[in-house]
Amino acid sequence: MPATEPILLSDVNENLLPRTLAGPIFEKSVEQSAVMALARRAPLSIDANTSIPIPLDVPTADWVGQGARKPLSSGGIDVKQMSPKKVAVLVPVSEEVAMTNAGGLWTQLQKDLPTAFARAFDAAAIHGKSMKGAAGPFPEYLTQTTNSLELDTATTEQGGLWKDLVDGMALVIDDDWDYTGTVADNRLKPKLMLAVDANGRPIFVDTATPGMDMALAGTLMGEPLAYSRAVSGKQRRQSASTDSGLRAVGGDWSQAAFGVGMDITVRISKEATYVDEEGGVHSAFQENLVLLLAEAYYGYVQGDADAFVTYTAAGVGS
Repeated sequence: MPATEPILLSDVNENLLPRTLAGPIFEKSVEQSAVMALARRAPLSIDANTSIPIPLDVPTADWVGQGARKPLSSGGIDVKQMSPKKVAVLVPVSEEVAMTNAGGLWTQLQKDLPTAFARAFDAAAIHGKSMKGAAGPFPEYLTQTTNSLELDTATTEQGGLWKDLVDGMALVIDDDWDYTGTVADNRLKPKLMLAVDANGRPIFVDTATPGMDMALAGTLMGEPLAYSRAVSGKQRRQSASTDSGLRAVGGDWSQAAFGVGMDITVRISKEATYVDEEGGVHSAFQENLVLLLAEAYYGYVQGDADAFVTYTAAGVGS
């Protein structure tokens, strides 16, 4: 379907968003997810488990004499099974908008769905939880690491926030992992910008890159930095969300992999009922609504949890 043609509700009668819409939505969700920005992408089958190789170490090569026995590598590969997990969102829309301005509706969905999917994925991959605080879909998640460090513990003379962050990096590196990036909560950004040395000079000057409409926002300690509100768990305009106190997770992102399903399915109903956040029951037929149920598939696996370190805020959360 040419991108310039109008998009009608009749275009999705096969329960699939047109690929001209589904493709950009998936790509935007990857850009807006902090975890996906740093973890490596792997193929995901939506009807079977996918075997994902996770490197335990770089294979070891060594010198060998002519005709001598070849050295056996001490490196290794762990195989993880990535299974597809469904994420969904129900969007009530005025019937007048849905029928007379379908193109505008799809344009809005292209803006909102990637954010909704990315937030749900990050919450599950970081905390192992759903957006409402229940157990998440992935058996492995980043906060399972035993490495943790509280921020704001070092004085300015000792190095302040810089020392705290580097001490966390050392926990990873001293355990023979690489430190290849950090995902951080937006609440950490002003702390980084206000951090100064003993002479009052800013320590962090490259924590954000202007004009980048994605989670990957710059560098921290010389490695990629990505922001997500899912790190703390406190989402904007979501009253049920709470601040866990987590401010960042850093480590070896070769130990994390994600997959994205092939299609976004959308079901449309003018007769169904739905329950709102306060428990109220609404009838689409009675209230002249069109209900759009969008669903997608994502997967996540990780290797050794202790290839990562968590940074927490003092006196916040659990």
